[in-house]
Amino acid sequence: MHLPHRLLPALVALSGAVLLAGCSSAAPKASTSATGPSASSASAPSASTAATTGPLSCPTSGPESAAVKVTGTGSTEPTVSFPTPTKVTTTERSTIRSGSGATVKQGDSVSLAYAMYDATTGKKLDSRGWSAKSRVVFPVDAAQVLPGFAESIVCAREGDRVAAVIPASKAFGTAGSKQIAVAGGDSIVFVADIVGLSPTRATGVSKALPTGFPQVTLASTGAPTVKIPATAPPKTLEIADSKVGTGATVQTGDTVTVQYQGVLWRTGSVFDQSWGKTGPTSFATTQVVPGFGKALVGQKVGSQVVAILPPSEGYGTTGSSDGSIKGTDTMVFVIDILATAAK
Repeated sequence: MHLPHRLLPALVALSGAVLLAGCSSAAPKASTSATGPSASSASAPSASTAATTGPLSCPTSGPESAAVKVTGTGSTEPTVSFPTPTKVTTTERSTIRSGSGATVKQGDSVSLAYAMYDATTGKKLDSRGWSAKSRVVFPVDAAQVLPGFAESIVCAREGDRVAAVIPASKAFGTAGSKQIAVAGGDSIVFVADIVGLSPTRATGVSKALPTGFPQVTLASTGAPTVKIPATAPPKTLEIADSKVGTGATVQTGDTVTVQYQGVLWRTGSVFDQSWGKTGPTSFATTQVVPGFGKALVGQKVGSQVVAILPPSEGYGTTGSSDGSIKGTDTMVFVIDILATAAK
């Protein structure tokens, strides 16, 4: 199945319903073949064209990144200026303001705010996360975002403000991007505040599930195992908390970062999950099948939610496009809510 991946609007690509880096799995997407509408399109080319699974390099400061002037205090969006045109062949990164937190490692998920510019023209291409309600959760993984953006963050520290200049070969390549108006061969200037490492599992207080719900047990990593009861599934959407968080409340249209597992009631088998695969995954509540979105809205960050979706709240009577989920299938999702950002 082609399902939504991390929602980094200008850093990864749109395929069908959500932004993708290649064609990785995530929560069930809304589509015209399901019960939900198709999602709208957005910004940048696929990270899969330049992705690498090898170790990320820790960039050092160079003359081009040092020439990026960043002014402003606190956590508000800074003013950024740099000579144009600017061009690099390897990623350079200068630290504008030093933090004292943990060092960011490859594979981490990081909460940040960023602004991105075309280094040739000086044009601002995107800016997000500069309020506490809109932080971006960023995967430090070149298989999920364009390699230069992952390099811009790896080896930095929580609390850092960084300015990076990224070569075209690790950004939008020789083709550029028509969607965000980047010409082929243009380098990118990327300025980011690294707010902190994002959790990888729900941290709320445990709560017993109602009678009739599947049994959920958690591994030491937080990964769930679901045991389906030997009864017929409910005919309507059922949602319950197995952990209760105390963070921000998810609103309709928010971009939510989750870990999740999907199990078929019919077989008890896992058909998709982020655990052990993509890791924490982000998407808008409106870009998934109806029941999945309903399971998120109104919940607090830190919660773990168990949702039982009848076909009408999932893929409808037609089932999934690849046939793995039938039109009569009830789905069970265990969802750890890690972060939410207002639209």
